[in-house]
Amino acid sequence: MTRRAKVVRETHETRIEVEIDLDGTGKTQVETPIGFLTHMVEQIGRHGLFDLTVRAEGDTHIDGHHTTEDLGITLGKAVAEALGDKRGIRRYGEATLPMDEALVSCHLDLSGRTYFVFRVPLPKARLGEFDTELAEVFFEGFARGAQCNLHMRKIEGDNLHHIIEIAFKAFAKALRVATEIDPRQAGVPSTKGTLTE
Repeated sequence: MTRRAKVVRETHETRIEVEIDLDGTGKTQVETPIGFLTHMVEQIGRHGLFDLTVRAEGDTHIDGHHTTEDLGITLGKAVAEALGDKRGIRRYGEATLPMDEALVSCHLDLSGRTYFVFRVPLPKARLGEFDTELAEVFFEGFARGAQCNLHMRKIEGDNLHHIIEIAFKAFAKALRVATEIDPRQAGVPSTKGTLTE
């Protein structure tokens, strides 16, 4: 079974191209106009063990919002497309990971219903050309694109780089678990028989 997808999203503000293989080995090739965003998206492929190719262009002369949001949406849509009818997947995934003083928890349900909770308080600041508030924008976009429940919570942390980076790594690990094939799961993991809205 091939669980791969390629999605292109093009608007007047951005052009985003995402290719993903859910059963990869963590090979990543990510190009965005925002260095810190590139670094964070690389974490998703590497720690989720997804083969991930991303090419993102956007109106960053205005700010990074449109590019970051549309990348989250497009990645979510690519994951949803690669999952197909979600037959045999674990559906739920969670990870709580440390990075020095920072500790962040991520919980996912690939339910077909969009709900997003972000309890990762971040003061307004910049990491390179990346506004810290864009972390929430990215994950909210993903939840919308993938039509999933996504909850993220900061347990500890002071260093903004550490908090955001470990949030991306925890997300990657949780997504890996949720998308994995469960050898005991014969069909769609839902009493409804479907994981679409």
